[in-house]
Amino acid sequence: MTHIINSVFDLQQKNKYALRLTTATERIDKLHLLKSTIQRYEKEIYAALQTDLRKSKFESGVTELIFIYSEIDFAIKNLKGWMSPRYAGKSFTGLLAKNRIYYQPRGICLIISPWNYPFQLMMSPLISAIAAGNCAILKPSEFSPATSAVIAKIIRKAFKKEEIACFEGDESLAKALLELPFDHIFFTGSTAVGKIVMKAAAQHLTSVTLELGGKSPVIIDETAAVKNAATKIAWGKLVNAGQTCIAPDYVFVHQTKLEEFITFYKSAASHMFLNENGQANESSYAKIINLKHFDRLTALIKDAVNKGAEIVWGGDYVVLEHTINPVLLINADLNSKIMQEEIFGPILPIIPYTELETVIRMINEKSKPLALYMFSESKPAIRQVLKSTSSGGACINDVLIHISNPNLPFGGVNGSGMGNCHGFFGFKTFSHERAVVFQSSVNMSGMIYPPYEKKGWILKMLEKLM
Repeated sequence: MTHIINSVFDLQQKNKYALRLTTATERIDKLHLLKSTIQRYEKEIYAALQTDLRKSKFESGVTELIFIYSEIDFAIKNLKGWMSPRYAGKSFTGLLAKNRIYYQPRGICLIISPWNYPFQLMMSPLISAIAAGNCAILKPSEFSPATSAVIAKIIRKAFKKEEIACFEGDESLAKALLELPFDHIFFTGSTAVGKIVMKAAAQHLTSVTLELGGKSPVIIDETAAVKNAATKIAWGKLVNAGQTCIAPDYVFVHQTKLEEFITFYKSAASHMFLNENGQANESSYAKIINLKHFDRLTALIKDAVNKGAEIVWGGDYVVLEHTINPVLLINADLNSKIMQEEIFGPILPIIPYTELETVIRMINEKSKPLALYMFSESKPAIRQVLKSTSSGGACINDVLIHISNPNLPFGGVNGSGMGNCHGFFGFKTFSHERAVVFQSSVNMSGMIYPPYEKKGWILKMLEKLM
């Protein structure tokens, strides 16, 4: 396998210079080809997502395929403008110069995607890589093998391996790929593996984009419309059985709204994801990806309960079907694993509070999350939270939806990631911003050349201008 990988990498190394010269029209044609090939394999994609995660066709359509079609269409519509050089302002030493920013392809990019949204999270960065004019090698997750196989089939059908190639395999394959001197690495996954990727990239001074995760908090204050908040949080927490990097991880609920929130959350979650017997409705509720992650989640619940947490609703599970019904916890010890680790499952700890300052302090004591959500009708409180906290993105009176707007950057900060994706921000991620100065024949810079005798007045003038 190493021999094949190196061979493909060498082919792309030779081809990347030709791709650098491709026009917007040529890249748009490739995006059209990608879209039409995906459409050809739609049935197989839906079947694969059902196999890997028990995703319904509707959920797969909304969160995976339609999401990708929208991204492709947005890139096609805007690519010519993205590729155009940007104008930049002048400086004192270049008053007669023209300044531009050119967007150049990085070269050969490695894209490593996770298993939770296995189609979307591979195709989204690939769209940006193609739009920016790069070669790419793709490594989909081995934990969603059915979807990975369809992705590989689509790539082989649409592209030559010297442009886009896909390799399926486990962590040994990822390790072999990370030893190569890529021009950029785009990784989506856990913080722990993100550190491994960044360390490997450092050996070649390769730039990286890390889309990680973290414990994304929710705040429901005393002014919030609780029924609306509970419904949105239940959807955001339980879609894909909670296996979403920006899912609400835990929720601060003002003490005066606690019982109301629990009641409405139970009602909304039951209506959306459970059947009349209170068990998982398999036509709308996904499964946990595998037994390893199932066992991790049930262990989190047991650890929390052993340390004083109370299950106020739910907790049933079926091992053979990798299904955990929605769980609401209260009074979880802040030092328990469930309050320290990203949950990535259908378990929602609730923390009652009375003072917003306490909530802000508790959020800031943790690593910066990928998302932060707040439900409130108080503009001062909203301003206070946004000013006093840091997160990759944020939504006020909603959850998750910021990821669906290609006009917004999507990415983390520190422990939740680095760099952005989607739309123009994804195009920039896979591009080098090259500063270019077109100087006139008049040498204004000569004023600062040696010899420096009798040029003290120039220094004083520059100090005033600066």
